[in-house]
Amino acid sequence: MKIRQILIIVIVALTAVLTSCSGDGFKIDGNIAAIKGTMVRVVFDGDSGIVDELVNVDNKVHFTYEGESAQPVLVSILDMNGNQLMTVVAVNGDHIKMKGDAGKAMSIKAKGSKVNEDWQLFRDEHKAFYTDPNPSRLDAAIEKYVREHPADMLSTVLLMADYSNYTDADKVGKLLNSIQAEARPESLTRAFLGNPMGHKNPSVPRLMTLTLVKHGGDFEEIKLTDQMTLISLWANPQDDRNTKMQKLRELSEGTDTQFRIIDVLAEADTLRWHQTIASDPKSWQHYWAPGGPLEQGIQMLGINTMPWYAVTDSTGLVTYSGPSLEQAIKAATPRP
Repeated sequence: MKIRQILIIVIVALTAVLTSCSGDGFKIDGNIAAIKGTMVRVVFDGDSGIVDELVNVDNKVHFTYEGESAQPVLVSILDMNGNQLMTVVAVNGDHIKMKGDAGKAMSIKAKGSKVNEDWQLFRDEHKAFYTDPNPSRLDAAIEKYVREHPADMLSTVLLMADYSNYTDADKVGKLLNSIQAEARPESLTRAFLGNPMGHKNPSVPRLMTLTLVKHGGDFEEIKLTDQMTLISLWANPQDDRNTKMQKLRELSEGTDTQFRIIDVLAEADTLRWHQTIASDPKSWQHYWAPGGPLEQGIQMLGINTMPWYAVTDSTGLVTYSGPSLEQAIKAATPRP
């Protein structure tokens, strides 16, 4: 009888272990005060491509999302105005809990896995850097952390999600490559804006529509099959933005062809968005891609650095997709 009882205990224990490690999915619970709207948007690069789902928020400002990813991924949670609430790391088996106030910067906290709790600790310790309009101090702190923690997945997360200066590709590449392979899974690095390991651009025959958040508004479906369009994608800080915008202004004002420019912020952080575009021409359309380079439609452009430019003709055919503004302008300039 005693042996039988021991066997039962062992079987129950094994069942519990197998159940907890079965990889059925991950779960995110949120309690966010002052949240705008009755739903939240969840965006991440899952096992089968980009996941972009709406989740109900109850009258107690609580929501629950259940997803699946066999490898660690960055999951962005946004309100219905397109405002970033928080980004967390999730993988099958995780139960992440978020709590805070959407109306108070840096107040939303996450717990439920080591990498998220370490990330939260880093945010708390460098709160002043995160709220500083100049990202240089935060970038320096991230560089220091990466150099000192090559075996820590948080190094990859920080470099991908919170780092700003991707202009020095060699420097960024060295930082990324200094992280041990086990701590930089491909599921995280494939979304990296400055990823030197990025794949070559895929063939993009046509881009018919884009659905993005319009500045000062809500999601809007942009039809790309009615006129020539130059799409300017960028992330803060954008070096020489004024010079580049002047070149685009001259293009838009100097052509007789029906032509438009769509300016797209392609990163999660919108804190500096309003200030950056304040001096742009009022006729330009400004949008935000919450999923960044992985946003539906935009991911087809094969972006692996910022800024990035794409030109489509009046049928949606992509005639240029790449990092050169000069090449984009050439593709958009009517031939005599």
